[in-house]
Amino acid sequence: MMRFKICGLRDVDSALVAADAGAEFLGFAFVHGVRRQLTLEQGRDIIPHVADEFGENRPGLVGLFADQDIEEVNRIIEACGLDYAQLCGSEEPDYWDRVEAKVFKQIKVKPLASEQETVESVLAQVNEVVSRDGIAHLDAYKKGAFGGTGHTFDWSIAARVAQEHDVVLAGGLSPDNVATAIRQADPWMVDVSSGVETDGVKDHAKIHAFADAVRSAT
Repeated sequence: MMRFKICGLRDVDSALVAADAGAEFLGFAFVHGVRRQLTLEQGRDIIPHVADEFGENRPGLVGLFADQDIEEVNRIIEACGLDYAQLCGSEEPDYWDRVEAKVFKQIKVKPLASEQETVESVLAQVNEVVSRDGIAHLDAYKKGAFGGTGHTFDWSIAARVAQEHDVVLAGGLSPDNVATAIRQADPWMVDVSSGVETDGVKDHAKIHAFADAVRSAT
């Protein structure tokens, strides 16, 4: 069964709806200055409700960070009971090793002169993440953007990388295209945020539609 993650959650009801819909992971953005940013205090108000409701069967809890002080990251991980940190900035491998949770490392897929060059570049980055027991998270490149871009990239790139490693596929996914993305790229997991929103707010019907679309592809 294909895994999926609902990201950019900002309220208890949406987090519980995502978990109830079958999301294996829930994402909470602690990245400074982004639209979906949570403060530590907001995270502590929202995230424990998932554990209380689902107990041992709860989804994995993921905090998103980007080029933040490692002490801040680890403080939020501990205070909010996070299982994973998704690093969305330019963090280097020695930084990953200091994170006190399992790491998802975002890799922004920037088109190069040819598809082969792009694949080789992405694969080199994925190899390094995997060598340090991390999980590679593929998203579209957009200059200056932290976290998700809301845009797709060439899924054939992801498909070639996924032949060698488990990867997370993100970037512009929605209930309308996720089944096609899964069939083309065969990732380990798919990740969505803006694709399950209406006017910038999580749409519970779209969360369930995304879950149904993921299941239809497997």
